[in-house]
Amino acid sequence: MVKIPLFDMTRQYLKIQREIMEAIDNVLSSGRVILGENVRSLEEELSEFIGVKYGIGVANGSDALLIALRALGVKEEDYVITTPYTFFATASCIVRLGATPIFVDIDPDTYNINLRTVENILEGKIRVKVNDKTVSPKKIKAIIPVHLFGQTVDLEKLENLKRKYGLKILEDAAQSIGSMWIYDDGSMRKSGSVGDASIVSFFPTKNLGAYGDGGMIFTDNEEIADTCRMLRTHGAKQKYFHEVVGYNSRLDELQAAILRIKFKYLDEYTRKRIEIARNYSKLFETEGLSKIVRLPNFFDDQRHVYHQYVVEFENETVREHVRGKLLKEGIGCAVYYPLPLHLQRCFRNLGYKEGDLPNSERASKTTLALPIFPELEFEEQKMVVSTIADALKSLNS
Repeated sequence: MVKIPLFDMTRQYLKIQREIMEAIDNVLSSGRVILGENVRSLEEELSEFIGVKYGIGVANGSDALLIALRALGVKEEDYVITTPYTFFATASCIVRLGATPIFVDIDPDTYNINLRTVENILEGKIRVKVNDKTVSPKKIKAIIPVHLFGQTVDLEKLENLKRKYGLKILEDAAQSIGSMWIYDDGSMRKSGSVGDASIVSFFPTKNLGAYGDGGMIFTDNEEIADTCRMLRTHGAKQKYFHEVVGYNSRLDELQAAILRIKFKYLDEYTRKRIEIARNYSKLFETEGLSKIVRLPNFFDDQRHVYHQYVVEFENETVREHVRGKLLKEGIGCAVYYPLPLHLQRCFRNLGYKEGDLPNSERASKTTLALPIFPELEFEEQKMVVSTIADALKSLNS
């Protein structure tokens, strides 16, 4: 029986149950359950929160990536740079449009895509081969950076790349809603506010999670917004009149109503996640593990909103030993991601091989996500860390 889950949505629900049930009843009583007032209001509320003009609610985060990338004009024979250390949908959206992903290794300190390497590719200083073909920088249409585990990519550098090379930027902010980047001049921007478009996911485990699937696209560009709205409704601006072949991908009205309730608490949830991350850091230090277990960067200013709290061990053997001990004690944990995308079977045709992107490959073998959600109790954190300490001691004894 699980003592400490990796994620628990029931604790949160019990605190807001009355509000949620009232919101659901209001939707059902209204008789408007598809693209109603709650979807429109949530689009407005979240676009203002992110710091952009438009939000377009869709069925899930994967559709958000696909629709947004298509609205940016990515098509067959285009190349799109992204990271191999992310969820599958970040790359599958590229292939589904007939384009080709170029995988760029991560920065080992952040697990985010290494933007210096991206710039060297765009400058022609690093030659990229995909499918035995050397890719001209001129054929690279877009970049999809991922703000992984809740930590923001360097938005200032990303904005400079966009300006300098004229590429389309689609920010994958599925895990990072509310996270920020501090510019050199002291100003702050939120993840999702810099690209030509960006997306978030409302998958239940996300920092702002629905009770089912959901996603949203954000943009400052009215034409992109209009195209996304058209694509989510079968390619029709007017019902039954289809300009292109689109998708059936609408954010559910019930989920939007639920998300509007939960959005009121997002800042509180974020503060609690940061507090939990701080507690973990202190507990690992108290146990004398801070130099043995590599901990995520800690920020108290929302540069990291800790969608996941991911630690790293010396090697895969140690990681698996610790993971086994945690699971045996009923403590939830998970590996994100056990096989980087460039080594996935479905992408073999691209010609990548083991050793090509060593930071991503190492992270897949050495990292482990520990329990984190706003309602996680300090005593539970102590049990998590003490169990890891015991596991490491038993390994060395």
